[in-house]
Amino acid sequence: MSRKTEIIYGSHAVRHALDKSPADVLELWLLEGKPATGELAAIVAMAAAVKLPVQYASRAALDKISAGGAHQGVAIKRRTSAVPVNDFSSLLDALTASVPLLLVLDGIQDPHNLGACLRTANATGVDAVIIPADRSVGVTATVRKIASGAAEHTPVITVTNLARALTQLQERGVWCFGLSEAAESELYTTDLTVPLALVLGAEGKGLRQNTRQHCDKLVSIPMYGQVESLNVSVAAAVCLYEAVRQRGKKAIGC
Repeated sequence: MSRKTEIIYGSHAVRHALDKSPADVLELWLLEGKPATGELAAIVAMAAAVKLPVQYASRAALDKISAGGAHQGVAIKRRTSAVPVNDFSSLLDALTASVPLLLVLDGIQDPHNLGACLRTANATGVDAVIIPADRSVGVTATVRKIASGAAEHTPVITVTNLARALTQLQERGVWCFGLSEAAESELYTTDLTVPLALVLGAEGKGLRQNTRQHCDKLVSIPMYGQVESLNVSVAAAVCLYEAVRQRGKKAIGC
């Protein structure tokens, strides 16, 4: 059975895709007349190293290839990963070897928010991001572009039943803490050094009731101004970096 293909565009996303699995890249397009400097030069060098021909395309052609996305003058077609994105059982099997930090996103529908969450998840060393199959955006080309390469390195696992997935995580010793503005416990007074899955809800709606009921605890981010909530990608960043702070992780190169 032949594998499906996908389009990836944007310099960061393309560079990371080429770096991770160059053999899966079938075609590479660059904007004709655009100087190959900086990241574009690196992409051209990577393509040359694996003998991948560079095709030059007009802006109209690249706009069409990227479905109107902000391609930054570069796009690729590649085979989709042979590893299933919903391999939840493998994640469960790997949990016993570490103190995991997971991010669970309940019904995020804006690709820009999901992409931003993936970028922060990668920056904070999250082991995997878990999303439901229904009522949620998948890892689209726009998501990959916004994630700036994070989607190539941080596993995104799709599950058919989010509540059941949370229960299975709890059975493996992972605590599931949901973010809710109505929670009595605050993020900064909660122990985030335990094996942890942080569960955040959709834009504007928050956690679905069934998801909320399957969390071990609900926590809130304290708000000191007039707004009542944060954008989900901002909230994810606040939560994940507090977990990193509590765990005493050191940044690469420090």
